[in-house]
Amino acid sequence: MTRARPLLLLAAMVLLLGGTAIPVQLFSAQAAEQVTLTIESWRNDDLPIWQDTILPAFTKHYANIKAVFAPTAPTEYNAALNTKLTGATAGDLITCRPFDQSLGLYKQGFLAPVTDLPGMTNFSSVAKSAWITDDGKTVFCVPMASVIHGFIYNADVFKQLGLTVPKTEAEFFQVLEKIKKDGRYVPLAMGSAEQWEAATMGFQNIGPNYWKGEEGRQALIQGKAKFTDPAYVAVWKSLAKWRPYLASGFEAQKYPDSQNLFTLGKAAIYPAGSWEISLFNQQAKFKMGAFPPPLPAGSSTCYISDHTDIATGMSSKTRHPAEARTFLGWMTTPEFATLYSNALPGFFSLSNQKVALKDSLAQTFLSWRGLCKSTIRNSYQILSRGEPNLENELWRVSAGVLSGKLTPEDAAAQVQSGLEKWYKPQPK
Repeated sequence: MTRARPLLLLAAMVLLLGGTAIPVQLFSAQAAEQVTLTIESWRNDDLPIWQDTILPAFTKHYANIKAVFAPTAPTEYNAALNTKLTGATAGDLITCRPFDQSLGLYKQGFLAPVTDLPGMTNFSSVAKSAWITDDGKTVFCVPMASVIHGFIYNADVFKQLGLTVPKTEAEFFQVLEKIKKDGRYVPLAMGSAEQWEAATMGFQNIGPNYWKGEEGRQALIQGKAKFTDPAYVAVWKSLAKWRPYLASGFEAQKYPDSQNLFTLGKAAIYPAGSWEISLFNQQAKFKMGAFPPPLPAGSSTCYISDHTDIATGMSSKTRHPAEARTFLGWMTTPEFATLYSNALPGFFSLSNQKVALKDSLAQTFLSWRGLCKSTIRNSYQILSRGEPNLENELWRVSAGVLSGKLTPEDAAAQVQSGLEKWYKPQPK
C-alpha cells in the first residue's frame, strides 16, 4: 500500500501527457526526509549539554535534521579525527581546535570553506583569526567560543580588609601589599612549577595593555615589532613584581595547588582564565568577583585577552552539505550563542551579538568586551610553527622571570633570538 498511491499518480500523469513520462521532483517528500548529521568533538565533558540543551533547540527549527554529538577523548581526538578524515569516515561536522591544527586540516582538503555562510558577518576579525588562512581570505570553521583573561578575587576577603578593586597597576600592587601585611591570606594564588601558568595567566593576561592588543600582535607577525621592544620588557618587569606576593615555595606549586589555594579561601586573588568559573562556582564557599588586567601608568585604553578556543567546521566529504550548512548557519544565531554561553559559564560566544548570561561572574568577564578592546594570545597565530617554539619559550622565560632566575631583559632577548632563528615575516 505504501507504493500504490505514488505509482497511481505517476500513471495518471503519463496518461494526461499523452503517454510521455516527465520526471517529477516531489519537494514535499524530500523536505520530510530525515537526515542525520554527526558532530565530531574532543569535548566529551560537554555531551549532556549538547544532548539535553543545544540539539533539542536546533531540532525545534529543523525537524528533518537529526544531529548526533559523538565526542572522542581529548587526548585521542587529533589522531582519531585524522584517521577518520583520511578514510572518509568522519562525521559531517568537525569541532575545530584553534589555529594550525585546523588550518592543516583545511590545507589537506578535509574542511570546506565557510566564508560565504550567512551569519559570518556576526564575527569580528579577532573572532575568526584562529580559523582563517594566513592571507585572511578564507574562513574554514564557524567560531563558537573564547575564554577571557583577568583576575578572580575573594570578595569576602576584600570586604574584610576594606580593599577596593584596582583599576590601575599602581592600585593593584597597593592592594597586594595590604593583603601581604595583613598576613592571613596569600595575595596571589599562582605557581611556576608547570611554567604555562606564568605565561598564560601572567604574561598573556597583563601583556595586551602594554603592546596595545591587536596592534602589537600583528606588528610581531609583520616583523614591525620585537620582543626586545620596551613594551614587552615592561610586561616581564611587571610580572617580576608579583614574586613577593606569591605563596612560599611557589616554584614547586602546580596548577591544581593554585586552584585549591584559592577555592579553600587561603588566597585573595587568582590570576585567571574564565574557564575556571564552573569549577570555582562548585568549590568556593565565598562570594567571588573579577576585574580586568589593571592599566599601566599612562594608559587610558584597556585591552583584554579574549582568546579564541573552539569552532565548528564542515567535512568536505559530508554526504549532506546543505543540512550541514544549515546547522552551521544556526550556530551563528543569537539563540545558539545564548544557549552555549549559559550552558558553559566562562566560555563566551565569539559572536558580536548581545548575549545575556545567568552566571554573574561570567557576566562580569563578558562585560569587559564593552569596555576594552579584544585580542588573542600573541604566540598562537603563525609564530609558534618553528623551533624553538615561541609558546613554549614564553612559558620557560616567564616562569624564569617570576622565580627570579631571569631578568626581564634576558627573557626578552632569549625569546626574540629564538624567534629569529626560524621566522621570517611574510607580508599578507
